[in-house]
Amino acid sequence: MSPNSNIDTIIIDTRRWLEQVVIGLNLCPFARAVYVKNQVRIVVSSARHIDAFLDDLDRELAHLQAVSAEETDTTLLVHTTLFPDFIVFNDFQGVVDEVLLEHSLEGVIQVAHFHPDFVFDGEPEGDMSHFTNRAPYPILHLLREDSVARAIHSAGGDADAIVARNIRTLRELGPKGWERLLG
Repeated sequence: MSPNSNIDTIIIDTRRWLEQVVIGLNLCPFARAVYVKNQVRIVVSSARHIDAFLDDLDRELAHLQAVSAEETDTTLLVHTTLFPDFIVFNDFQGVVDEVLLEHSLEGVIQVAHFHPDFVFDGEPEGDMSHFTNRAPYPILHLLREDSVARAIHSAGGDADAIVARNIRTLRELGPKGWERLLG
């Protein structure tokens, strides 16, 4: 398999997750609008070490600063092999936060993270709440703060209600429903 066909497969898998889970279950009530307008950028990193991945992150942050939200509202930075362990990936979020500070982007860009083995601290191991942040690959989701604020406002202004609804949706779906959804 050529490297490009592997990247194509990763992008297809990521789009499928976006369409069936994030948009299909309405986990992110504003994802559909930017997705159908082709404002979601999916970038697959082939970095072989953390420093190179941080370079990719820097490039994507610079891209979001350089273009309008109408061109790219949000970016999904995907890496399939660098973070097989969720705990390592979760700890890496501290580094990502430092990068945002370094670029003076705190309050401008926020980063949500997704992982195939995502778990919320303090939640039972098998709880479906974890699946709100599960994706086929480790993903850093770079979001424009102003876009998020507008979207939350248009969804009623209560981000906590969205989170609670998502957890309820996934608990109702259950493990078998999750398997059917992505199977």
